[in-house]
Amino acid sequence: MNNSPIIQLTNIKREFIVGEETVHALRGVSFSIFEGEFVTIMGTSGSGKSTLLNLLGCLDTPTSGEYLLDGVKVREMGKPERAMLRNRKIGFVFQSYNLLAKTTAIENVELPLMYNATISATKRKEKAVQALISVGLGDRLMHKSNQMSGGQMQRVAIARALVNDPLIILADEATGNLDTRTSFEIMVLFQQLHAAGRTIIFVTHNPDIAQFCGRNILLKDGHIVEDKINEEVLSAKEALDALPIEKE
Repeated sequence: MNNSPIIQLTNIKREFIVGEETVHALRGVSFSIFEGEFVTIMGTSGSGKSTLLNLLGCLDTPTSGEYLLDGVKVREMGKPERAMLRNRKIGFVFQSYNLLAKTTAIENVELPLMYNATISATKRKEKAVQALISVGLGDRLMHKSNQMSGGQMQRVAIARALVNDPLIILADEATGNLDTRTSFEIMVLFQQLHAAGRTIIFVTHNPDIAQFCGRNILLKDGHIVEDKINEEVLSAKEALDALPIEKE
């Protein structure tokens, strides 16, 4: 395993001017994440976690402090460079899936590869199919978004996040719109991806998610108030298997 962190934040601050006021969303956040970690970033609304997610995902830059992604200084980059870095290094999974309507699962998953001129159309399709098979949707390749359940749509979104073979999977409330059973099914998938060596950052306000992850970072009022290793990671599969069978 690589010993240098793939994410390194040093004294990150993010301020927004709202009218006459300065809002301090992040107040000096520092932490590192290493290859192969499964980390939750938790906090209630207003804790700064959405701001932190946007910074980690290169959608925004800090007001001050240093953010290194795979050794690259993000704060000094222009928007086009950041977009390129984001596309190559980060796979996003959103609460609302963000799939294109009326397009097939394959077409949705191919999207991130459209920006990579080195990949041919044939290769693009091949990679999309592989990604969909890896999340258990080999039988749904030609289904459109409106023909799928919430859980299936989230699997398509995860396949899309995987297709570029990113350094990090960044999940934003990825189980937020799903019922309990489907949430556990998606957590099983994330644990499988982690077991296969993926680095995952799961941003959530749901403290129950933390028990399935190896490390938990808690934000409050723009500060990190807790950063601890979870010594007893629970199995999402066991939790899923323990759910009562739903009657038809």
